[in-house]
Amino acid sequence: MRLHMLLIGFFLTLTAAAARADVLIFAAASLKEPVDRIAAQFDDVVVSYGGSGTMARQVSFGAPADIVLLANTDWMDVLVAGDHVQAESVFDFASNRLVMIGPEGAGPVPLTSEAILDALEAGRMAVGLTQAVPAGIYAKAALQSLGLWEAIEDKLAEVDNVRAALALVARGQAPLGIVYQSDTRITQDVAQVALFPADSHPPIRYVAALTNNADIAAQDVLTYLRGPQGQTILAEAGLLPPADDPS
Repeated sequence: MRLHMLLIGFFLTLTAAAARADVLIFAAASLKEPVDRIAAQFDDVVVSYGGSGTMARQVSFGAPADIVLLANTDWMDVLVAGDHVQAESVFDFASNRLVMIGPEGAGPVPLTSEAILDALEAGRMAVGLTQAVPAGIYAKAALQSLGLWEAIEDKLAEVDNVRAALALVARGQAPLGIVYQSDTRITQDVAQVALFPADSHPPIRYVAALTNNADIAAQDVLTYLRGPQGQTILAEAGLLPPADDPS
C-alpha cells in the first residue's frame, strides 16, 4: 500500500510539472549539470533526474515525459520495443569513460584485486546497481573483464544512481567508487585513482529520444542538444563526443 501511494504521489507530481512546462525531460543523473544548462536556454523546460533504468521504467508506466536522455542503449531499446518513444528519433549524443575514485588526495590504485582490497580495507566500493544502473552495469562488466569481479563482488555498496555512488566517496562513507569520468568534475572531494580501459566494458553511450507525447517544442530542445551549442555544453561538462563519432 505504501509503495502504491508513493507511485501515485510521484505521478501526480510529474503530471503537475508537465502541466506547467512546455517540455518535460527525463534524464540520467550523470547529465545533470549540462542538461540544466541546456534547459536554461529555453523558457519552459523541466528536468527530472535519476538512474536510467528508473527513468525508462517510469516512461514505460506512462509518466508524461517528452524527452528521454539515457546512459545506456539497452534501456532505450526497451522503450523502443514497447513503443514508448519514437524509434526514428533515437540518436547518440555523447559518450564517457569509466573511472575509479577515492577521497581527495588519494593516490593511484592499480587495477589489481590486491591493490583494490588494500585500498578498501574494511570499507566497500560504491557503485550503481549492477543489474539496473548503467554505471553499475559498466562497472560489473569492467571488473569481470579484468578478472576482479570475484574478489570484489562482496565488497560493493550498490546505490540507485551514479551520483549517489559519487556522494558516498565524497562524504567519506566509502573509500572507493566507480563512476563516470565527467562526474569527478563536480566535486573537489574525490580524486580519480584509476581509469578503466575502454575495451574492458561496452561503450558508454548516451542516447536520446522523443516520446509519443513530444511536440515541436521538445524537438527544438533535442535539435539544440545535438547541435554545436549543445555539444559544447556537454564537452565543457567533461562528456565526450558520441562513441560512433570518429572525432
